Amino acid sequence: MSIPQPFSHEEFKEIYSKVPRLCVDLIIKTDQGYLMTLRGNSRDGWAGQWYFPGGTVYMFESIEDALKRKAEEELGVEIEIEKLLGYTECFSERKERGFGYSVGLEFLCHMPKGASPRSNEQIGYFSTPPENTIPEHKQFFQEHLL
Repeated sequence: MSIPQPFSHEEFKEIYSKVPRLCVDLIIKTDQGYLMTLRGNSRDGWAGQWYFPGGTVYMFESIEDALKRKAEEELGVEIEIEKLLGYTECFSERKERGFGYSVGLEFLCHMPKGASPRSNEQIGYFSTPPENTIPEHKQFFQEHLL
């Protein structure tokens, strides 16, 4: 079955102003700490804040496929999925974007030894969440990863 492609920003806003958005987040554990990326300036909000890489699950896309797609799109790496750790409800999204909120499924993942993630955004490794972390990701980090 083919997976429908993403829609325009206008369609995105119209749909997710009415229903929550299902997302997956990659909690990638390394010897250096947990991998996070720093938001640049974007219409997605949270500029200058750290977050776990991830994003929207497409219609008819399996959760596993969404995790692997996001790892490739955002970090250019393959991942091994270990387990579901929990979920986040990103109610701050409405403040940041002006509409909607997402529910993120948080999965513990690993990169193969020697993998070199790359991103359009800055990558950092942390044993504790930085002060400027998206609130829901900071709370998840403190409750589940420390």
